[in-house]
Amino acid sequence: MDDTTPRAPLSAPPIAARRPVVSTHHHVKLVDNYGWLRAENWQDVMRDPSLLDPEIRGYLEAENAYTEAALAPTKPLQEALFAEMKARLKPDDSGVPTPDGPFDYFSDFVAGGQYPRLCRQPRGGGEIEVLLDGNVEASGKAYWDLGAKAHSPDHRLLAYSVDEKGSELYTIRVRDLATGQDLPDAIADTRGEVVWANDSQTLFYIRLDDNHRPLFVHRHRLGSPAADDALVYAEDDTGFYVSLNKTLSSKFILIDVHDHQTSEVRLIDADAPLDDALLVAARTTGHEYQVSHHGDRLILTTNSGGAEDFRICTTPVKQRGVSHWTELVAHKPGRLIIDTAVFANHLVRLEREDSLPRIIVRTFADGAEHAIAFDEDAYALGMTDGYEFDTTTLRFTYSSMTTPAETFDYNLVTRERVLRKRQEIPSGHSPGDYVTRRLFAPAADGETVPVSLLYRRDTPLDGSAPLFLYGYGSYGISIPASFSSARLSLVDRGFIFAIAHIRGGKDKGYRWYKDGKHEKKLNTFTDFIAAGEHLAQQGLTQRGRIVANGGSAGGMLMGVVANLAPELFLGIIADVPFVDVLNTMLDKDLPLTPPEWPEWGNPIESERDFAIIRSYSPYDNVEAKRYPHIFAYGGLTDPRVTYWEPAKWIAKMRALNTSDNLVLLKTNMEAGHGGASGRFERLREVALDYAFALEVAGLAGTAVAPPKA
Repeated sequence: MDDTTPRAPLSAPPIAARRPVVSTHHHVKLVDNYGWLRAENWQDVMRDPSLLDPEIRGYLEAENAYTEAALAPTKPLQEALFAEMKARLKPDDSGVPTPDGPFDYFSDFVAGGQYPRLCRQPRGGGEIEVLLDGNVEASGKAYWDLGAKAHSPDHRLLAYSVDEKGSELYTIRVRDLATGQDLPDAIADTRGEVVWANDSQTLFYIRLDDNHRPLFVHRHRLGSPAADDALVYAEDDTGFYVSLNKTLSSKFILIDVHDHQTSEVRLIDADAPLDDALLVAARTTGHEYQVSHHGDRLILTTNSGGAEDFRICTTPVKQRGVSHWTELVAHKPGRLIIDTAVFANHLVRLEREDSLPRIIVRTFADGAEHAIAFDEDAYALGMTDGYEFDTTTLRFTYSSMTTPAETFDYNLVTRERVLRKRQEIPSGHSPGDYVTRRLFAPAADGETVPVSLLYRRDTPLDGSAPLFLYGYGSYGISIPASFSSARLSLVDRGFIFAIAHIRGGKDKGYRWYKDGKHEKKLNTFTDFIAAGEHLAQQGLTQRGRIVANGGSAGGMLMGVVANLAPELFLGIIADVPFVDVLNTMLDKDLPLTPPEWPEWGNPIESERDFAIIRSYSPYDNVEAKRYPHIFAYGGLTDPRVTYWEPAKWIAKMRALNTSDNLVLLKTNMEAGHGGASGRFERLREVALDYAFALEVAGLAGTAVAPPKA
């Protein structure tokens, strides 16, 4: 279908009833006409979706039916996109084995399988043993998600967690690897994380409170009832999360308590799991630190001492307080330390400077350092520390927007790189057919916003091409310029794909994050608009030919830019969008609200924060104007962005929109924040997004040249 083909008339869209709910905050009256879409029993619905109020269910299903009808002309395109994307996935893909003692552990997919298998084999090769087959476990289930997975130190048991609703309520089970049978131990309603003590009999895990917050660390002894599990740590402040980990040295279990700007870590001796947890450094607002272990010392990545982009310190295990910390790697403004890995003889750090990552290897013996870096304009780099502490091998991954992912084993002593895996594209991919570039868009305040681009080499750069602009910009999360085989289906049909690395992420250091949060949140939105405007000014596209996309907090970005600059965009795709920001931040009982106050502000306590959030909250700022095409996606059991946020937003937008553009909502009635659980079903959701973009851009019927081998 080209852009001159008339669209078939649709039946009338669903119109949500207006039932005003009035509240007053800081002497300001708020009227929420669609607040009834929030189920009063939302906690119960997370556990059992059948308990959803029939009227609410009826409305969501009517919206789904309307969206299905509106996008029915794209069904053949959706199927073609899905087939292309699926053909780019290796049917029997396998991860690179990771050694641990006598075994190599890895995961793989069987041809046609939606879910991974967890496997191992004797170290260096031998008969493969399937520890857990996700396809068998998920059989007959509408949703199945494997959370944590951890083999015991003695290699006899596998602890794993599963969510079967999409509500992120995981049940932990333990499998006897000799028999392939699960032990009677089953622990429900956990966060999903599980860590073994060194005795291979004791497990640590996290329970959630009634409002879905991970606050309680428990200890489980195999063979004992879960109801008798000891409470190891309870967090009293609902503004903090609790997570678990274990040092690579296997010496300590880590209890990490944190919000978005403050952290506090406790240690449990993994050889003495009944001992009390030892505090490393008491929380101080704004102080973030992470802990590793090396010999008789702790290695700490910290922003203490004014180290905005972090420094690395050491301290004796027995003298953990901040006053004992000694600097090992100094702070360098603009060079953000992202992650560290501590091995027996080496300290490895992943850092980013000038928007590009690199890996730095440091030898403990003499402090000598060398870098692992790459030459492309835009690329993604990651590292994994594996299971073993006393090793000279580091595993890292590299990709760019044109280069499929490559996995290397790197010898920290000889500096030799061994390519262990290159992502295969079975249907064919020629990197030379594509171009990746990085531009810098000027913002109104003089900053420059990095923008990563991908397009086919034969795409005209005369402004005629539509552009797909992705953004996120919150929580300090940086969006890597990595490879995505699915994106090729868009760019092969004439789209330019762009990622705007806007403030609110850490793409240009921690300062980039601080300048896009709380009182400075507006920078996130204006950066995204500036990126779109610059790409049009550079002749890569035109105003009104941009389809924008973001999910979760990036979906909030979509809602804001739709209000601020609707004429810039042809379409907006908002996946699980956080669009009811003010009402959510005013509701202290919702799962994420207290922990989110450092990010957005607390509108309950602060009149200024209330005014700031109210000024941009997408739902509160929908008004009578010509909006671009809108497609919003939600998940019924989503505990992060509750289903009623996109539902309310679309209801209000449909009532006030003065254009005749599409305004669509799809709610996955069997999934949560991450969407469908199977690897192929996820592709169907991406295909739907891309079909929407191609349809509104008039490219739904564009022929695609066959891929080169």
